Amino acid sequence: MHLSLRQLQIFSAIAEAGTTTAAGETIGLSQSAVSAALNELESLLGLALFDRIGRRLVLNGHGRALLPEARALLAGMADLERRFRSGQAGGAPVRWRVGASTTIGNYLMPSRIADLLESNGQAHVDLVIGNTREITSAVQRMEVDIGLIEGPNHEPGLDVAEWMDDELVIVFGERHPRAAALRAGAGLEALRQACWLLREPGSGTREAAEHALLPHLHGFAEVLQLGGTEAIKQGAVAGLGLACLSRHAVADLVALGKLQVLDSPLPPLRRRLWLVRHPGKRVPASLRQLLGLPADVFADG
Repeated sequence: MHLSLRQLQIFSAIAEAGTTTAAGETIGLSQSAVSAALNELESLLGLALFDRIGRRLVLNGHGRALLPEARALLAGMADLERRFRSGQAGGAPVRWRVGASTTIGNYLMPSRIADLLESNGQAHVDLVIGNTREITSAVQRMEVDIGLIEGPNHEPGLDVAEWMDDELVIVFGERHPRAAALRAGAGLEALRQACWLLREPGSGTREAAEHALLPHLHGFAEVLQLGGTEAIKQGAVAGLGLACLSRHAVADLVALGKLQVLDSPLPPLRRRLWLVRHPGKRVPASLRQLLGLPADVFADG
């Protein structure tokens, strides 16, 4: 008897669901079939993979070691099926799950997805949006095919590559208490004393703002933390403080005159946007097209 992908699929489903009954519901098998497959797998390996706690199955040390290997094999098989499935006119059918941190997901990816769909009507992209920490964690768990992040990657064992540069701007709204003075610009001392609107820790936008500003300001006199880029934009419109955001993110409100870009003595503010992938994931042609990747980036795809 040999280890099978079906056994690994059932094992992974049990690990996620916690019971054989719930696992069977997710993969369309009866509880007895799931239990039999698990018993067969554990017998084949000569190891128990779960601790039985009441009706729940909790991964033990052997199970925790096997789970990432099983997921990598299952993802590799899914990639094989996707790459070699016969295509039809208009491009081969493909479905990608792309993880993107907030600014990238909301302001850069929609137009790229539209461009891909124009060239391949059978393509489908599921866009998962979160902060940088959430996206790198999703890449690590192989829940997405690739991640696009605005801050540094803190997850071990992932492949990282430069994607593109992004310009940051400081903006304020007409309701800001010092709006009249800010229209003429602001010096370093005024920036140091300002109230700054920032994202939560773990956000790439938060890290980018801190990396761009703190070397010059050496600290923030006052910070108001808001839970998303749109909240920060609207907070700036309402006059709550200054914001340092991607020019892409504020372009709409700047065009409407609701936000103004602040002139300051700071040098041009830029940040690097990054690609992250699990080593078990390939980056085939249609995904490269979506992201505009040159041939030498993740060349094994």
